[in-house]
Amino acid sequence: METQLPDLPVARIFSFLDPFSLLQVSQVNKCWNRIAGSDHLWRTLYLKRWGVCNLTSEKLGTQTWKQLFLHQTKAERQMALARPDDFICRAVTADLEIFEEVAYLSRNDFTVDGQKRSIVCVVSSKCMFYTLDVQEGVVLWSSPAQWSRIEYLATIPQMNLAITLDTKGTIKVWNCQDREALAVFAMPRACSSMEAFLSKDGPFLMVGDSGGDIYAFALPGLKNISKVNAFQHSVNLLHCSPDKKWVFACGIHEHILPKVFLAESLLKPSEDSVPLSLELPCTSCCSACWTPRAESRITLMFQRGADKAMGFTTFDLATKSTEGHTVIRAHQVANFQLAVGVRSPLQMAAAAEGLIVCTSGLYLFLFTIDGLQLQQLQHHQTLIVNLWVDSLHVLTASMDDSLHVYMWEEKGGCPYLKSSMQLMNTYFSFLTDSCFFSCWSAICDNVSIVHMVSNYAKFSNVVMYSLHM
Repeated sequence: METQLPDLPVARIFSFLDPFSLLQVSQVNKCWNRIAGSDHLWRTLYLKRWGVCNLTSEKLGTQTWKQLFLHQTKAERQMALARPDDFICRAVTADLEIFEEVAYLSRNDFTVDGQKRSIVCVVSSKCMFYTLDVQEGVVLWSSPAQWSRIEYLATIPQMNLAITLDTKGTIKVWNCQDREALAVFAMPRACSSMEAFLSKDGPFLMVGDSGGDIYAFALPGLKNISKVNAFQHSVNLLHCSPDKKWVFACGIHEHILPKVFLAESLLKPSEDSVPLSLELPCTSCCSACWTPRAESRITLMFQRGADKAMGFTTFDLATKSTEGHTVIRAHQVANFQLAVGVRSPLQMAAAAEGLIVCTSGLYLFLFTIDGLQLQQLQHHQTLIVNLWVDSLHVLTASMDDSLHVYMWEEKGGCPYLKSSMQLMNTYFSFLTDSCFFSCWSAICDNVSIVHMVSNYAKFSNVVMYSLHM
């Protein structure tokens, strides 16, 4: 007689399986098929792979989390195998106007019907910003001209919100549909950094100013929740961890030690206590990024000494309760310096599996956090000036206006970068070699790549590559 385990222990066992194994066990019998297809299991897998998602059962409609996961995986596979001919290329070109910032407004997931529509926000030198439809190559909406140049742009795609910060310190929240902003806040001082994010408690914005203060706001109303003085100099870097537990802050002064804050103490401040923070022992920090899928791990890039030697140091963070008080502990897990002959990296990012991606001159490097060089790639003829890294792609853009796409692969259980394709921006072919390009940016999602190039000769364009679906 066949013995059948109850649903609960079977579901618990299935929660340890990867997506492929879960699909396999679903073929054993009807009972396992039902349990292996549960929304709870597939929603957990979805969030583990792609992060926060605000899709509810109402928004999902008849689509299950399993179907959503498989749609997303299929799109990634199509993107991984794509060649230049698989893309539709469209462009929005500006004359006497410079595009300066670009960010996705659309979510990194699919609509209920399984189709992807990529929307980007673009800031211009005319103190305006626009939303563009990548697939159609058209402008959907434009803001009124602002009094001051927009210096920072952030988006919360899950809520269709865009946040702008201008040179006068005016913060505005937009839904990118109405002509007027949803909320406005005037900062008392000039600002030097901004970070927007969606946590389990809602959407928030953090702003660092020139006096070393960090402000926390609740969105979309820009309600000021807290203000804390972090440094005696400006706050030039603000980065929230993937799980929204930590906030990293840093100034550019070489003797200032960067700090990490417990996000909850900034977002839910107590009147009788200061926000919980810890200085990280790393002087001359010039960049930092959190490690995907290891939310409490952060890698810092530093530049020290007369020869401006570059290096990386990685910390694991944790909280510990001691005699009724919570403290932050930082454990340095790795530290290394680059070889003297390596030109100072211009861009860096952390990747899963404890990897560091950085650019140096014409080269793209892949290191372990311990300093082992895994790859040195050169597919550009001029200086690499932009780097984009996500779980699927690495994009590099260079001064000759070329864009190279790499894909993550695995070989012997170790991730590595495989050159996928090179995309050339033909919309600037009429410019002379003497034109000096002032702005480059390349970003992507699962079905599109957006490449923005501007120059001081007052020519600018946004080239949008959308994948045939």
